[in-house]
Amino acid sequence: MPEPLLSPDRFFAADPGQRRVARELYESIAGLPIVSPHGHVDPKLLADENATFGTPADLLIIPDHYVFRMLYSQGIPLESLGIPRRDGGQVETDHRKIWQTFAENFYLFRGTPSGVWLAHELYEIFGIKQKLTGATAQATYDDLAAKLATPAYRPRALFERFNIEVLCTTDGAADSLEHHKAIKESGWKGVVRPTFRPDAVTNLALPAWKANLDQLSAVVGREIGTARALITALEERRAFFKTMGCTSTDSGVETPYTENMSSADAEVIFARALAGKATAEDARRFTGYIAFEMARMSVEDGLVMQFHSGCYRNHNPLVFERFGADKGSDIPVETEWVRNLKPVTDAFGNDPRLTMLLFTMDETSYSRELAPLAGHYPALKLGPPWWFQDSLNGMARYFDQVMETAGLYNTIGFIDDTRAFVSIPARHDVWRRASANWLASLVVRGLIDMSDAAEMAPDLANGLGRRTFKL
Repeated sequence: MPEPLLSPDRFFAADPGQRRVARELYESIAGLPIVSPHGHVDPKLLADENATFGTPADLLIIPDHYVFRMLYSQGIPLESLGIPRRDGGQVETDHRKIWQTFAENFYLFRGTPSGVWLAHELYEIFGIKQKLTGATAQATYDDLAAKLATPAYRPRALFERFNIEVLCTTDGAADSLEHHKAIKESGWKGVVRPTFRPDAVTNLALPAWKANLDQLSAVVGREIGTARALITALEERRAFFKTMGCTSTDSGVETPYTENMSSADAEVIFARALAGKATAEDARRFTGYIAFEMARMSVEDGLVMQFHSGCYRNHNPLVFERFGADKGSDIPVETEWVRNLKPVTDAFGNDPRLTMLLFTMDETSYSRELAPLAGHYPALKLGPPWWFQDSLNGMARYFDQVMETAGLYNTIGFIDDTRAFVSIPARHDVWRRASANWLASLVVRGLIDMSDAAEMAPDLANGLGRRTFKL
């Protein structure tokens, strides 16, 4: 009998004793519902019961920057993978040819998080019986295409098959939430909640900032000509999002700078931005001001505040100019939290009405800054290993670096942070296996007993996320 394509004991320690305990703990949580409190799945995908994923290339390659960034790193042009150009220039439209290129280079993903997720998707979700290679590419494409054409592989059907309890999307401040409304009104039982993200109208450095502000003005029905007017508009939109089921906000910044800025200074900077004369320093300070104001709003309206930092966006100008944002060239940068966050912790860190979740791509700050902060301030919690650290090794380093200082219950469990809907169960499975393996290491070393581990495992799987995000 051939060996399974995926080992049932994958990601567990080689030591037989620890592996046995890890397997037992994993089996106790493997089937628990998925709570996905932070991600980027397009709600349009679930608004129409007849929506489909399109072709295998539409599903796994063209929209997924985790996939095509690896291929690009090996010199494969994004045009050959069907990635749309901003100028409407010619790209490959033959999806079988795109798939063939992907399959011939599938070996590039060996030992990577993307490789783990893709293997889970192909073998576990779609039941592919052979490894993906150039030789098996077209047969695999045929198998996938046939399944994607059936009702069992439509988004809503997979949502239910994946046992997703709740899925949170990420939505701009000016978003009408029409797809969320359609989901609610359809009578479908799937729970999909919006998340309020204001970055498009608060980051003065964005080339489209003024156009984004004009969109928000149109939504609220009045011109936003002052910083105070912007704050009022954000408060109104947060209230609307709450009526649509929103429980959290999401703010992304390069550095976690915050500032309790005077209203006079805020108005001067905003006026310069409206005149097209804002400086990089203006943008930095105004972003810090908005972060402070978002924390203040969360104290007042109860929305959980997600605050993530440590990413240099769109590092490759050629890719950005040709293909736009979010095309795989975001790179981690170092961060400093203790001083940058102090205006917020001074004002709100001791207030139990605030729940502020800190995420970073700079894992060097985990044990030095973030774990001590989350382990002290009632308002702060530490997000999971995120983005570049969303991997088996990244999770292991996270457990080693933060848990002794922050404690498990000052962390928030797992977020999948994905646009790739069918990767959700794969990502959560990796986290659950890594969690079980970490707990097993504590058991075999006598730090906790099996009854402790049995209580901690479901919290890691979904309990912490459900409670933290008020889901």
